[in-house]
Amino acid sequence: MQNQSKAINTVDEYIAQFPNEVQTLLVKVRDAIKQVAPNSIERISYRMPAYSQNKILVYFAGYKKHIGFYPGTNAIITFKKELAAYKGAKGSVQFPIDRSMQLGLIRKIVNYRVKEDTKAAPKTTKRPKLHKG
Repeated sequence: MQNQSKAINTVDEYIAQFPNEVQTLLVKVRDAIKQVAPNSIERISYRMPAYSQNKILVYFAGYKKHIGFYPGTNAIITFKKELAAYKGAKGSVQFPIDRSMQLGLIRKIVNYRVKEDTKAAPKTTKRPKLHKG
């Protein structure tokens, strides 16, 4: 669905290339991500919207019949039961555009990824102790 003739540099540009009904869903997914990860950095990576803090939290992408959501393997395994009704792969899930968008589930998954990312982040370096001598 992506327009390959023009470079997409922002998430707004990315969303604008889709039909209105898909744009509406993409905006809802974007808003759900930003609600849970308000300090995340939004950018285009691998030609799709990506959200990162220390590392990438999630990606999403629009397609003709579904919204692709890419939270990584650990999140897919963790939410296996909730995602069982959807097509997916090792680190992704497909939410059909003709069904209710699972925004609550998306928020739960993003929250999980934020916690996972925070745990994996390098700790701030400690100041060296001053020796009295």
